[in-house]
Amino acid sequence: MSTLGAYFRLARVGWVLVREGVVLALPSDDLPAPAQLLKALLKPFARSKAKRAQRSDRLAVAVERLGPSYVKMGQFLATRPDVVGADFADDLASLQDRMAFFPAVAAKANIEGSLGRSVSDLYREFGDPIAAASIAQVHPAMVDTPKGPRKVAVKVIRPGVRQRFQNDLEAMYLIADLQQRFVRSARRLRPVEVTRTLEQTTKIEMDLRLEAAALSELAENTKDDPGFRVPEVDWERTGRDVVTMEWIDGVKMSDIEGLKAAGHDLNKLADTLIQSFLRHTLRDGFFHADMHPGNLFVDAEGEIVAVDMGIAGRLGKKERRFLAEILYGFITRDYMRVAEVHFEAGYVPGHHDIASFAQAIRAIGEPIHGQPAETISMGKLLTLLFEVTELFDMETRPELVMLQKTMVVVEGVSRMLNPRFNMWKAADPVVGGWIRDNLGPKRIVTDLKDGVKAALKLAEAAPEIAAKTEKLHSELMYMSENGLRFDAQTAEAIGKAEARHTKWGRAALWVIALTLLYIAIRIS
Repeated sequence: MSTLGAYFRLARVGWVLVREGVVLALPSDDLPAPAQLLKALLKPFARSKAKRAQRSDRLAVAVERLGPSYVKMGQFLATRPDVVGADFADDLASLQDRMAFFPAVAAKANIEGSLGRSVSDLYREFGDPIAAASIAQVHPAMVDTPKGPRKVAVKVIRPGVRQRFQNDLEAMYLIADLQQRFVRSARRLRPVEVTRTLEQTTKIEMDLRLEAAALSELAENTKDDPGFRVPEVDWERTGRDVVTMEWIDGVKMSDIEGLKAAGHDLNKLADTLIQSFLRHTLRDGFFHADMHPGNLFVDAEGEIVAVDMGIAGRLGKKERRFLAEILYGFITRDYMRVAEVHFEAGYVPGHHDIASFAQAIRAIGEPIHGQPAETISMGKLLTLLFEVTELFDMETRPELVMLQKTMVVVEGVSRMLNPRFNMWKAADPVVGGWIRDNLGPKRIVTDLKDGVKAALKLAEAAPEIAAKTEKLHSELMYMSENGLRFDAQTAEAIGKAEARHTKWGRAALWVIALTLLYIAIRIS
């Protein structure tokens, strides 16, 4: 039944995309003949031009019509231009959380259910919502502290959103599976794995204790950093469905005139923003992955305050070195080293020619040399790099794509603050320092320490490894002599599952066909 429901939800998604003109906006040149014919047949079902949004807004409007789950999916896919294409990613980047407020009564019920205490006991005052997103909404409140009343922001999960997302996820998996099965060019992008990543990130985002933990971790990492901080978490009033944090009084970074009126140095803010992001990425391997201007404030002291840490990114030591060596290789024009790093990290399959790959890298790097530094975009450079790696079968690396997208956004905000922003000059103190500490002699010492730790762990696990190896050897010897056998219960279960899948698949196709026929008759 869940599969049948997924087909119905998929049919609804298709209908909304047709009605809002998204299907008509798809370029026809690269479509096969049957797809072009289907697109022509669907044209009469789209809204009239007068009622349709502009092309760049159609996808965002359609996603908003589909509801909170798809708004979240749209925001996620905006960070994956490698999956949806640059044009659609740009369209989705404008997608904002403009969801309707849910009643304060429901918010209070969620808080009390999560924390086991009454709202009046937890908060001195609890106001009406001021912002609503796809997953949660925010209320202003007052709490009593030893130093007197203090204003806080209370983020409360949207009622029923977890179940709705779980239902919609079935349709998303169905689309990904069909794409991976029938669109050969999409297999490199691993759409099922992308959907699994969406599921995981959204489940994390729906547990507000984890957002609070991310804020706490970033606060700990940045406690000594100049010009950047995050709100303090009130752990007493934080649970699975609610997070309470410091109220931020400041000017949004999107309000350029407001920043000027407050007397802030916009050039300094631009430098601080990019340096902070690179410091978090390279030094800590943990960064705020949703740093658009609406999530960035500047307080009265001129510090940047980043809010809404529902989406965070992590990079391992290998990925951090990978990023730093790429940047350093482009700066020094050592394209062979950039190519070697890709092969050493295993990102490009070994059957490709490293010299040919270095040649492709040179095609990206050479045009940027000789240009004024302020015109060279690091985000654009990484975008071009991912386009080239596609030619050499580099599989999608979600953590690197998230980093790239966040870097593009942060760089864009910095250029918004300072149109002559010099990315390379601003980044040099952080990137150069990290390279000296991690790609020079200090790296050897660090690698030796890590090697010794790994050797000690391996020695500790040696008895267990030996026991498991002996057991595996015995099982392999048994199978070689007697063959691989299923017990009767396993064989019966496999047969029933296959029969059930076939039956419901046929039924779903008939239901979809009849539904579309009914819609066509009603409209005609």
